[in-house]
Amino acid sequence: MLRLGDLLLATTATIGTALLAGMVSAAVPIEAPARAVEVAAGVYMVPGAPGEVDTDNLGRVGNAGFIVGETGVVAIDTGTSYRHGAALLAAIRHVTDKPVRLALVTHTRQEFLFGATAFREQAIPIHMHRLAAGLMRSRCERCLSTLKKLLGDEAMQGTAMFKPDREFEQSHTIDTVGRPIRVLYFGHSSGPGDVAVLDQRSGVLFAGGLLDALRIPDVQDADIEGWELALQALRALPLTAIVPGHGPVASVKVIDEVEGYLAQLQVRVLALLQAGTALSEVPDAAALPAFAGWDQYDTIHRRNASILFVHHEREQMVRQAGADAPKP
Repeated sequence: MLRLGDLLLATTATIGTALLAGMVSAAVPIEAPARAVEVAAGVYMVPGAPGEVDTDNLGRVGNAGFIVGETGVVAIDTGTSYRHGAALLAAIRHVTDKPVRLALVTHTRQEFLFGATAFREQAIPIHMHRLAAGLMRSRCERCLSTLKKLLGDEAMQGTAMFKPDREFEQSHTIDTVGRPIRVLYFGHSSGPGDVAVLDQRSGVLFAGGLLDALRIPDVQDADIEGWELALQALRALPLTAIVPGHGPVASVKVIDEVEGYLAQLQVRVLALLQAGTALSEVPDAAALPAFAGWDQYDTIHRRNASILFVHHEREQMVRQAGADAPKP
């Protein structure tokens, strides 16, 4: 039985949330619903734009989505800004009037994070892996500052850092919307705390940072060996379709494509290291023509090559220092 004191507290909290929501939303232009594409029955993707973050696409380059169950909705990733998050929520409302029970952020990239402000305004809890949340705390104040300078005050109005309501550490099943949804964590892979989300009813996977389609994947925060193990684990799942972090809906073949890129990148970078290539020459020397047609080849691929080159160079120096150390 709800006691009077509990009722008063709940009412006060609700009023406070509503007042805060009113103050933020009143100051920010109303967003039209984002475009939702039905991937399977009750499973929707909201596509991001191709290319780099700029004022034309408002930074909305990452895919988001949602899954509608019998009793509610799970939102997957929250967009680039408060306004983007509001547009994603409007897309959900356009499809269903069922309540959004939670929003899950799959990984720590700006185009998936900062719309959480709009979800928080609606008292929707935000869930993240503990390591992803830690990475966000350590560097995303700078990310947000850079986004505001790049996109402008109007596009980023109302956007702020946030603290997740729940930080988890293991794979688990979401059972709050009357539909089994599996959150999959494979260890440090494409990034620390990166997760994928599987709708068990349809077999649709939201891959987050683990997979991009027709776009160069970013290795900045990756453990390549862990990533390869995660891709092997995904290949064993009964998948019918994959919503990647960036790019169009894909078949399971996208797993092979990303794995192929990572393998060829490794081989090419190691060859350059063994040849004594200078770091300054690596971006040009690391060309992989098979992937030249992928989005962000001229930017992310060049950066990937430099990052891996430095990583392997350090590993080589550590091994050499160990070999040269005097034996006891």
